[in-house]
Amino acid sequence: MNKGFHYTLEKEDILNYMKLSDEEKLNWLEEIVSFTEKALTPKEKKIREYFRNNRENVKNDEEQKLF
Repeated sequence: MNKGFHYTLEKEDILNYMKLSDEEKLNWLEEIVSFTEKALTPKEKKIREYFRNNRENVKNDEEQKLF
């Protein structure tokens, strides 16, 4: 498959994440959400919401406009 992206994590990175406190993990998550909101285009946000809502809130005519 040539679409999307692929990445790997080193075992050390996973272990370091596991050592973080709950508060540190939540702060990390908030930073990722903030970054994502700033980085995505309006169209990308619409596509993300489409999949988050399990396609229930998007009508067929709107679905065609996404892609």
